Amino acid sequence: MGLKIRYDDALIPADKILSTAENIMPEIDRARSIISSGYADPRAFINLPYDEEMLSAVKSLISDKLSLDPRFLIVVGIGGSNLGTIAVQEAVLGRFYNLLDPEIKVLYADTIDPDMINSIIMLIKKALKEDESILLNVVSKSGDTTETIANFRVLLSLLKRYKRKYEDFIVVTTDRGSVLWRAAARRSLSLLEIPSKVIGRYSVLSPVGLFPLGMLGIKIEDLLMGARQMTERCLSMNLKENPAAITASIQYKHYLDGKNISDLFFFSCDLESLGKWCRQLTAESLGKEYDRNGRRVNAGITPTVSIGSTDLHSVAQLYLGGPYDKLITFIRIEDPRSSVCVPEADEYSSLVKGIDGRGLKEILDAILEGTKEAFRRRKRPFIEISLPDKSEFSIGELMQFKMIETMFLGYLMNVNPFDQPNVEEYKIQTRRILRGEFKP
Repeated sequence: MGLKIRYDDALIPADKILSTAENIMPEIDRARSIISSGYADPRAFINLPYDEEMLSAVKSLISDKLSLDPRFLIVVGIGGSNLGTIAVQEAVLGRFYNLLDPEIKVLYADTIDPDMINSIIMLIKKALKEDESILLNVVSKSGDTTETIANFRVLLSLLKRYKRKYEDFIVVTTDRGSVLWRAAARRSLSLLEIPSKVIGRYSVLSPVGLFPLGMLGIKIEDLLMGARQMTERCLSMNLKENPAAITASIQYKHYLDGKNISDLFFFSCDLESLGKWCRQLTAESLGKEYDRNGRRVNAGITPTVSIGSTDLHSVAQLYLGGPYDKLITFIRIEDPRSSVCVPEADEYSSLVKGIDGRGLKEILDAILEGTKEAFRRRKRPFIEISLPDKSEFSIGELMQFKMIETMFLGYLMNVNPFDQPNVEEYKIQTRRILRGEFKP
């Protein structure tokens, strides 16, 4: 069945969408030409789901580290080094995974907020004192990310106090030859390679995401299978059957018309972190000062994330009554994991009519349908994406779809969706300040 897209309410005629999609054909050709040909091109993130050698290396290391029986897995990374992992983990296992007392709990050291890191220290120190194991997975593509290395060193110092062979409890995921790779190799730490041309925000289907997700019992083969199937759909030369070309064209047409805000409105709480992953993907890939020809364009689509039905009580007034500067994408789950019903009848039945005996999914679907009808009446454009469920296969489909869609949007906007030159500015200035070379 797979992911389904409806765009009847995008408020752009079908012939205009297809004529815009025709402009993407050269990029589709380029992407098709590099399938299964390694990682010599940044578009080669599309090859990750087909890389059996990479998958075998990840699965072997998972087996090795599971033998240590870790109580906690701490993923030390930031941005593209952990957002995708969090997104998949929460989508498949749920936002409250840790509270269900799984065999391995997962923590994310993704910023250097001292209070948050201290909380992580308190949690894992208790486990270490009880002679339980923890596993540190340090993820940094460049190998010298300030936040990641600072947190790694803090947590490493704790690990050394309790584990004589502390090296066994560390996995480093980075570019081959990076400063972190070389330091880890000298100390015989376990290493996983990020293909050099695969950019961080496109790397969730590399060892960046596959190792920690596999440690948690997520079926990484199914995740990759879903991504493979979506790759084939999104590289189809039949544009009517190509979901990424269609949605990229819709977004581009609205962007030209001044709608430069793209909101992903998820009707599933477990997908909120998936929205945050998409936020980075859109913002870093499309927000550019210069286009491919070197002209200053200050281009970009501002990504936002909403959760239904919660945010109908916070942003719906703006979306329905405010500026005509947004394209909304509603994302729904056809078959959630759980079935919960309102009681048939009780002393509170008179408070809201029509919900007695109804399932919460049925009520949520009615709210979504009501929302869509309100958008139609206000002539506010929207797209709808339906996922069959929150399985690994479905999430793999959705993530690969969004990555290829973003690549196509970058092509239409004539910007490079694989660099982030302005992000480097804060990193450079931060290092200058820390070295005492600059006083803010």
